[in-house]
Amino acid sequence: MEHVHTIPEFITATLGFAVFLLGARLTRKVAFLREFNIPEPVTGGLLAAVLFGLFSYLTNSSIVFMMESRDVFLVVFFTGIGLNARLSDLVTGGKPLALLMILTLAIIVIQDIIGVAGAVLFDMPAQAGVLLGSASLIGGHGTAIAWAPEVTRITGMDSAAELGVTVATVGLVLAALVGGPVAKFLVNRYDLHSSHPNAENTVGAVYEDDAHPEPITHISLMRTLLVLNLAIIGGFLLHETLLDWGLMLPLFVPCLIMGIVLGNLHSILFPKVPAVSRTPTLAVVTDFALGVFLAISLMTLDLAALAGLGGPVFATIAVQAVVTVLFVIFVLFPVLGRGYRAAVLASGFAGFSLGATPTAIANMTAVTKRYGPSPIAFVVLPLVSAFFVDIANAIVIQTIVNF
Repeated sequence: MEHVHTIPEFITATLGFAVFLLGARLTRKVAFLREFNIPEPVTGGLLAAVLFGLFSYLTNSSIVFMMESRDVFLVVFFTGIGLNARLSDLVTGGKPLALLMILTLAIIVIQDIIGVAGAVLFDMPAQAGVLLGSASLIGGHGTAIAWAPEVTRITGMDSAAELGVTVATVGLVLAALVGGPVAKFLVNRYDLHSSHPNAENTVGAVYEDDAHPEPITHISLMRTLLVLNLAIIGGFLLHETLLDWGLMLPLFVPCLIMGIVLGNLHSILFPKVPAVSRTPTLAVVTDFALGVFLAISLMTLDLAALAGLGGPVFATIAVQAVVTVLFVIFVLFPVLGRGYRAAVLASGFAGFSLGATPTAIANMTAVTKRYGPSPIAFVVLPLVSAFFVDIANAIVIQTIVNF
């Protein structure tokens, strides 16, 4: 009988720290990983997933990770992104924000056309195509799980949930691997450079220089954590209010909003307290929070389940990945102006259209660590992925499922 190893929350988080640091060390030592902008937690997370998979196979056992603590890091990360956002950036980012919304709707439709075609080609119900398309890819695990019962009800397909989760998992891995190389191709081909070379990195420190002009001290760290916690408390309260109004949003969205509010009102509310927005300390804290979230997400992948995925499904996902990369290079990049910010957003869009918003941010972080900051990119993409994508995706999926 197979033995189940249950890993409690504290140990899961601790393993996440170790896996993140392993990935960071490998990325700094292996030039290839830096050259192609592979995010640090992706390197460590996938390596750990392989090792855990081998352990399970050799011991005829399975590992179940308790992962509620993982989402805490996601909330901390997006709150930090909110603190860094300035209203002037949001005004400046109005045009790319609108364009990204249009491009997001376009890729949702494209993914579902490919998904439906793949489903029909391989003798699945046409409605199951949404689980080979936007429900699982740009929607991610949550959307796939949410729509699987409806697909099962309409088609009688009992394996809808498994199909959606598997496609979302494969998409997450692909998203983490393709975004960096896409940006490298665009930056090198068009000789692009950051328009804000002297700005502090929004997330993380650059590889070549770990010495900051502003030192990271215990005082700056405690001040940063205090402001983050205040914004998160406000986010919890806003989340409860939105739930009372019947508006269902992930917790990180109201925390992102409260981060924006507190970051922009800081000079009014605390005129004598140094701001934490866009400081090296906040950049390191957000980098760590995102890194641990992704490290835990990837190290807990069940690679054995992916290995059993059918060839037709793999073929459909491969087509989705190729089309997404072509869309990003030949449509999104020109539409957004062919500049450095467009290249950074291309890496992020590839990440979030195949995987999830954290993967997109990790891709952009790896790119900006190597080539230079792009502050507005870190504001507009989360706003699109947090507010717009779920609404647009639901409309398209509902149309296809009920067709």
